[in-house]
Amino acid sequence: MGKTRALILLCAAVAVCLRLVSGPPVSSDMGKTRALILLCAAVGLCHCRLVTVPTGPLLRVEGQPLSIRCDVSEYEGPREQDFEWMVTRGMETIKVISTFDERFSERSFQDRIRSGDISVSRLKDNAVELRIQEARISDSATYQCSTPSTDSVISGNYKAAVQLKVVPNSLIVAPDAPNPVIREGGSIRLLCNVSRNFLEGIYLSLTWSVKKGSSLLEDLLTFGPDMGVMAGDNYMRRYTDGGMRLEMGNGVSHSLVLSGATPDDQGMYVCTARLWTREQGAWNRIQEKTMEMGEVTVTPTANSLSVQVQDDSTLSTGETLLLTCSVSAEASMDLEVTWLMNGTRVLAHLSRDGVLTNTSDVVDVRRLGKWDFQLKVHSLELSDAGLYACKVSAWVQRDGGQWYRATEKISDPARVHVIKHNPEYTAVLSSTVNAKFSGDPTELECKVMNVTNLRTGRLGVSWLYRDVQPGDTPVSTHTIASLDENGNLVPGKTYKSRVEAGLITLTRTEPSTFKLRLLRTTETDAGEYTCAVMAWVPSRHGNWKKVAEHVTPAHKVSFANKRPVLSVVARRLREATAAGSTFEMSCQANIQNLPPGTAFSILILSEEGVGSPSRKLASLGPEMVLQLEDSSEPGRRDGLMLVKTGKREFQFRIQSVQVTDRGFYSCEMKAWTKQPGEDWVEMAKGVSNKVQIAFTHKDDVAYEMKWFLSRVRGLNSPSLLASMDRWGVVHKARRNDSSDCSLERLGPKKFALNIHSTQDSDAGEYHCTATPWIQSTATGAWSKAPEVSSQRVLLTVKFAFWDSMKLPLLYGICASVTVGVVSLVLGLVCAHCCCKTTTTTPRSRNKLMELEMD
Repeated sequence: MGKTRALILLCAAVAVCLRLVSGPPVSSDMGKTRALILLCAAVGLCHCRLVTVPTGPLLRVEGQPLSIRCDVSEYEGPREQDFEWMVTRGMETIKVISTFDERFSERSFQDRIRSGDISVSRLKDNAVELRIQEARISDSATYQCSTPSTDSVISGNYKAAVQLKVVPNSLIVAPDAPNPVIREGGSIRLLCNVSRNFLEGIYLSLTWSVKKGSSLLEDLLTFGPDMGVMAGDNYMRRYTDGGMRLEMGNGVSHSLVLSGATPDDQGMYVCTARLWTREQGAWNRIQEKTMEMGEVTVTPTANSLSVQVQDDSTLSTGETLLLTCSVSAEASMDLEVTWLMNGTRVLAHLSRDGVLTNTSDVVDVRRLGKWDFQLKVHSLELSDAGLYACKVSAWVQRDGGQWYRATEKISDPARVHVIKHNPEYTAVLSSTVNAKFSGDPTELECKVMNVTNLRTGRLGVSWLYRDVQPGDTPVSTHTIASLDENGNLVPGKTYKSRVEAGLITLTRTEPSTFKLRLLRTTETDAGEYTCAVMAWVPSRHGNWKKVAEHVTPAHKVSFANKRPVLSVVARRLREATAAGSTFEMSCQANIQNLPPGTAFSILILSEEGVGSPSRKLASLGPEMVLQLEDSSEPGRRDGLMLVKTGKREFQFRIQSVQVTDRGFYSCEMKAWTKQPGEDWVEMAKGVSNKVQIAFTHKDDVAYEMKWFLSRVRGLNSPSLLASMDRWGVVHKARRNDSSDCSLERLGPKKFALNIHSTQDSDAGEYHCTATPWIQSTATGAWSKAPEVSSQRVLLTVKFAFWDSMKLPLLYGICASVTVGVVSLVLGLVCAHCCCKTTTTTPRSRNKLMELEMD
């Protein structure tokens, strides 16, 4: 039933379309086709055959190939459709060709069909193309494409027509041959002459191309067909910069000018003219003619450029080097010159604008003329010997004003030899004053002899010292002081303080004689001394350059007497047996080879253990001034005492010894001598044996404890939770949480912190500090020891969800059940008591009968 209704509707729609088509006459079959398409689309038909051809009229050129496409859509039947082509001239219609009937063609077209001039090509199942290899003027007509019906119901259009107009071939391309040889930087003019008959709807385009060697044809510029200009992909930049421009002539002659020609521009140039029509909103090419314009060769600038530097030369140090770079070229160009040494080092650079860069004070470049450049190097040195070359860059300007580097050439290198004339001399080191004892002066003399070739040069000296070690032990050499080329005194790093204090002096008694004087010779000064004499000459940079150095043999310096010896012995005078007791020890020096009047100093050292770092406690200088060193507890400084009890004996005391004083104690003594008006000079040094404080203490120690909490890990300022003083009294800080804490002493040295009703806020890092208080067995007084801090312990608090919820849930369920039972009982009681109704016993029927009878 549904198919019948659809068929009825389709037939009705087709009837309406046919009625509309057979209505008012349309100007042509094509008009009827369009009206049919619009009307069928308006009524929304499901199937309506549609045959289409290009919108005409079509303009084509005589002798050129042409094609007309025909498509069919919205059809029934087999997928592959057949097509028939007919042509109409005036009132005559002639059959041309068919896809299914070889005998369809009339006799006037059979010869052209057999020769292949006219053919039909199937593009798709529903599309074909009528092709004519060489169009004729007589081919101008109306071409109609039709398709036989394969539909079950006739609907839509089965044919479509388009008008074709073939115009005579009037396009002529006659280019002028360009100049075959162009120098680099010149201009290439490409003149192309084009003539044709002007017809409405036909447009012209002109393309200049070039073929370089065996490569494909490359477009330079295209003009038209819409009066627009489009440059090739590789020439867009050149066109925008003005290096390629289009010159329109009188409508026939057109020129393309390439300025600033380069060797890359040479090749075969071609001119191509094309005719176009505008069909269905797009450009359609209908004719093309290409003509070769001629081969163009660009002569590179490098062919005519030559660079040359004069021959090799030999000079002496201090002289001036002059080199000339000669350039020759046939073309007009600007030059950029660079002087090179040994192929890589740039001595000077002269730009094409005349700006000199990459040079120094001793190197200069001048331009002697248009093609000559001179290099001048002042005050030659040995390092100036080598190969000198001139690199020239040729710059050519384009017509647009831009410059480009056309070529670059380097001259053959010229070798420059430099001969050196250094001064020659010898040096002798001797001792003029020898020290007999420590503190006596020592004087050394360094004399320079047989000086030649020094001329305007100068002499300088450096005094060197090296310690003498037994055996083959390597030692380092130290510079005592130097006199530089300007006569300035430069002290060495190790001897700087003694030189600045005047204890070491350097003098120059004669132009070639130098002296070193040690005002007070010490044991550390014994060793080997050498004198290094340097020769300096003025350099081309205006400063001085060292050209020679002579080091004398080592000269040994020692005392006439034996070397002084100092040994120290430490003895315990009073032993510390417990905390609070007194410790005393003595330090006595034993000396050898020391002069009378020697003064002594002492320094008390303390170590916690053997090999531990030493700590200075107290000292007495050579003038017997007491100096308390780095005592860690300023309050105990009065408990330390250091006095001199003999000529070479000292006594050290510690009152109220504490636990922290346990360790090893030693004495460091030094022997000093002093000349009137001078400072103290150390002669010898010795360190004593170690004396130990190692008492044991009883349980007379109380502890003050503190507990801290850091809620943020790594926080530097933790909060105090609770404390317990040494008497056992507990102090707790105020808390804002519901949790609480308590302190507990588990043993003599064991304490515990308890957290009750732990909350989330109790999470964090916990640590404690302990401050020992020690009671003296002698006096009974308590002394406070340094505070000790424990490691931090991290506490995390987890939220027990079920443990916190099971009791409330249980209470809730019980309460709900209880309330429900009570409500049920209360409802039953109310229903029984309050809602009870009085019932009446029905009267007996027998009684009623008795009443009636009565």
